Amino acid sequence: MTGVPAPAAGGSGAPGTRGAAGAPGAPGAGTSGTGTSGTGTTGVGTSGTGSTGVGTSGTGTTGPGVSGPGVSGSGMSASGAGASGAQGPKTPRGGKLIDAAVNQASVWNVANLLTMLRLVLVPGFVALMLADGGYDPVWRAWAWAAFAVAMITDVFDGHLARTYNLVTDFGKIADPIADKAIMGAALICLSYLGDLPWWVTAVILGRELGITLLRFWVIRYGVIPASRGGKLKTLTQGIAVGMYVLALTGPLATLRFWVMAGAVALTVITGADYVRQAIVLRREGMAERKAAAEEAEA
Repeated sequence: MTGVPAPAAGGSGAPGTRGAAGAPGAPGAGTSGTGTSGTGTTGVGTSGTGSTGVGTSGTGTTGPGVSGPGVSGSGMSASGAGASGAQGPKTPRGGKLIDAAVNQASVWNVANLLTMLRLVLVPGFVALMLADGGYDPVWRAWAWAAFAVAMITDVFDGHLARTYNLVTDFGKIADPIADKAIMGAALICLSYLGDLPWWVTAVILGRELGITLLRFWVIRYGVIPASRGGKLKTLTQGIAVGMYVLALTGPLATLRFWVMAGAVALTVITGADYVRQAIVLRREGMAERKAAAEEAEA
């Protein structure tokens, strides 16, 4: 539709022209507004995907606005305003650097902080354990508190890391080190003070060191999963060592002896089971590699 020309003081306005037809735009509200009146121009009408037609009129003349498919309103209204659709958000410059910084900062997550706390508790535990000759019940109670905190955080840091995807390379290395450090420190202190036979300490620590080396020996063939027996062993060891750290007497002292005996038995049994699993895993891995090599040659 064109604007209606009217006589003006300086001459008549040129009749408005309809914009060039284009592809239909997105459906609009469906109502058309009136063009603006003034000294020479009506509103800018649009039709299609952005072509515009400007209607002009003389002084005091009002022309209805131009409406196209899906376009309405007074003045200029368009689905695209002569431009193509909006582009998606661009990746900001330095995005890779930001991602790298976030990944680096992820080392400082709550699971790793708990592991670091256990590492810090090791020298504190030793100092408390040996304070005043190592036989003061009060200092031994404080040492037990440090040991208990270390054992409890050992349970939570692994759970948090797996549940909330906080597993990091630092945690994989530091977590087992922290576990063995606090347990080894407690056993060595107890044997040094004469509360626990040295052979018990040797059996438990020898098993832990041997299993760690065994894991590295077969890691090229697979991973030996933690068994229920191993978890029960860890729990029993923690309870037994904790009872020995406390200055217990009477029936509780007798009870801790039997708990430690159970811990030693589980240590030996689960250690033997790990050796069996490692041998089977290595044998199967070598057989698979041999079969793959023969298939490749064929």
